[in-house]
Amino acid sequence: MPFIARGARADDAVSLSLTIKDGKFEPAELHAPPGRAIEIHVTNLNAIPSEFESGDLHFEKIVPVGKEAVVRVRPQQPGRYGFFDDFHRETQGVLIVP
Repeated sequence: MPFIARGARADDAVSLSLTIKDGKFEPAELHAPPGRAIEIHVTNLNAIPSEFESGDLHFEKIVPVGKEAVVRVRPQQPGRYGFFDDFHRETQGVLIVP
């Protein structure tokens, strides 16, 4: 019987959540296992829109005031991957894959 490769299903993804409030990510440090797809749920509790972005992880997503956005990230190798609010660059965080 031939080997058939399967892609990662959405329910295989690790789900992480964070909020943006008062110029900070809470939590500012996320953790995910290596080799698993990741879904990051971002809720904007600021009074202004935010742009959740990461050059390391290749995503950018506008998060309107009071709304949640979901960013899907491919499985990552061990490392530290920065993310930030592109509209407010001082708002920084990191995803750690051990």
